[in-house]
Amino acid sequence: MDIREIQNLIKFVSKSDVAEVNLKLKDIEIKIKNVGSQTVTYAAQPMMQPQMPVAAPAAQAAAPATTSADKPVETAEDNSKYVTVKSPMIGTFYRSSGPGKDPFVAVGDTVSSGSVLCIVEAMKLFNEIESEVSGKIVKILVDDATPIEYDQPLFLIDPS
Repeated sequence: MDIREIQNLIKFVSKSDVAEVNLKLKDIEIKIKNVGSQTVTYAAQPMMQPQMPVAAPAAQAAAPATTSADKPVETAEDNSKYVTVKSPMIGTFYRSSGPGKDPFVAVGDTVSSGSVLCIVEAMKLFNEIESEVSGKIVKILVDDATPIEYDQPLFLIDPS
């Protein structure tokens, strides 16, 4: 499916009385929701497999090693038990669905698989980022309304 077909589908949904359209193809999933007069669109995203917990990058762990030998080792071990939710695209990270609204999740919240964690805006399309695992939000790694890169860590989730 190319971008023109997706754009035509968005136009069709916005002109119709349909509230939501879900389309699953081989390797992409498209969700389009029509919210009143404003159409919020969730663009094509590759279907992702659950990720294994990721350890902290070696460069970050090596920098504080000069001050104390015990603390960096504990930090690396602590982060290794968490699942890192990464951005599937380049865009702008938003913690809530609009200005002045409550964030989707906060540190300490319990989420289930499929729960919306945030929105990433890319080319005027608002993409919901959903949790791939159930667990507790340990850390939010990105500030609200900041640009993010592909594969950038967004959240740490404790799956236990």
